[in-house]
Amino acid sequence: MNLLQIRSLTKLYNSKGVPVRALDGVSINVEQGEFISIVGTSGSGKTTLLNIIGGLEYPTEGSVIMNGIDITDLSEEECTIFRRKNIGFIFQSFNLVPMLNVYENIVMPVKLAGEPVNEEFVLEIVKKLGIEDKLYQLPGALSGGQQQRAAAARALYTKPMLLLADEPTGNLDSKSSTEVVDLIVGMSRTYHQTVILVTHNEKIAKLADRIIRIEDGRVVCRNEKKI
Repeated sequence: MNLLQIRSLTKLYNSKGVPVRALDGVSINVEQGEFISIVGTSGSGKTTLLNIIGGLEYPTEGSVIMNGIDITDLSEEECTIFRRKNIGFIFQSFNLVPMLNVYENIVMPVKLAGEPVNEEFVLEIVKKLGIEDKLYQLPGALSGGQQQRAAAARALYTKPMLLLADEPTGNLDSKSSTEVVDLIVGMSRTYHQTVILVTHNEKIAKLADRIIRIEDGRVVCRNEKKI
C-alpha cells in the first residue's frame, strides 16, 4: 500500500535573475513501512525534495499525496497542522531549543498542539535511545550523538506516519553515526514507520530497503539496492 505518491515534482529557484531547476519532474511511490535512502551528489536536489515532501516548501509544479491528501494543495496553516500530526523530522543540525531540557524538547510539538503528554511513551522512547539519564539536561551539556538521539526522540514521540531524516549523521563521528542510524532503523521497524533518509554516505544508504539516486534534480535510479 502506497503511503506517499510523488508526482512530477519540479522546483525552480531564481538565482540573480537566472532560473535554477532544483527538481525536474521527480516521481516516486513510497510504501507504508518502507525505509528509503535518497542519495546523490551535493546540489543534486535531495534536500529540496525532502523539504517538499515534508511540506516545508511548495513545488513549482507537481504534487505530493500522503495518505490520500495532496499536501501541495493545502494552505500554509493547513500544511503546518498536517505536518505536526503526521510528519517527523530529524535534521543534521539537531534543531533542539537550547534553553529547554531534553524532556521539554521532546514534548514541545504536542504541547504546541495543546495535547496531553504521554509520560509512559516518553520514557519508552528515551530508554530505547539510551538517553533516559539525560532527560533534564540542556542540549549544550550533551554530546553530538546524544543531541541527535534527543532530536530523534522528539520526532518519534508524535508517532508520525512519515519520518524524514536529512543527513542526520552529518555532524557526528563514525561511531555516533552508526549508533544513530541503527536506532532510526530499529525504531522504524518497532513502530512500523515509513522513513526517508537523505545521506551522502553510501554505507548508511545500504541499510535501507531501497536506494533512490538523484542527479541534477532527476531520479536516475529508483531501486538501486535490488539491481
